[in-house]
Amino acid sequence: MIPDQILDGMLWYAAFVISVTTHEAAHAWAALRGGDRTAYLAGQVSLNPVPHMKREPFGMVILPLLSALSQGWCVGWASTPYDPAWERRYPKRAAWMAAAGPGANLLIAVIVFVILKGAISIGFLPVDPELSPFGALGGQFLMIVLLLNVILFLFNLIPFPPLDGATVMMLFVSEDVGLKIRAMLRQPAFAILGLLAAWYLFGKVIHPVLGMVIDWVSA
Repeated sequence: MIPDQILDGMLWYAAFVISVTTHEAAHAWAALRGGDRTAYLAGQVSLNPVPHMKREPFGMVILPLLSALSQGWCVGWASTPYDPAWERRYPKRAAWMAAAGPGANLLIAVIVFVILKGAISIGFLPVDPELSPFGALGGQFLMIVLLLNVILFLFNLIPFPPLDGATVMMLFVSEDVGLKIRAMLRQPAFAILGLLAAWYLFGKVIHPVLGMVIDWVSA
């Protein structure tokens, strides 16, 4: 490992912790608003990453740090507990809970995009990060946060369990149809195949999308 790779990895890990914590806290807050106190009682209606790390130490700490230090970018996951009986009773509320996580990532991406565009437009953040008053690391970190949150927003809306899109789609169909579709998608074999297909297809699509975002920032 070279020092630059370690530094890049640490920037990615910091962005990962902020972004994933916000994602899960949004799930927990929306569930609480919808009447499910499960995540609230677990301490997850919080932007403090510790409760989320305690729930998923491998997905939030071990694997992301290992991938950050070895690859220079992060892989990981987190989760928010909820009451399955509440989900069955209130599928639309559960769908809003699922949508809250990607929605939080979209909000972060928009805010950071506006900050970057504003800073560039007034010359505070030149396209060349070496000339930025933020410093090279500051500009790099903001871009990582932007790109990571675009990835989290889009990936989590894919309609296959355990991704949020499998529940979000219930906002667009009747409750009976939504529950039947979700029950089908939760069949283990179907869910695994669907997730693998989603990952493969997402990899084909996300690079052009991220390139477009980078072009928008620097335009």
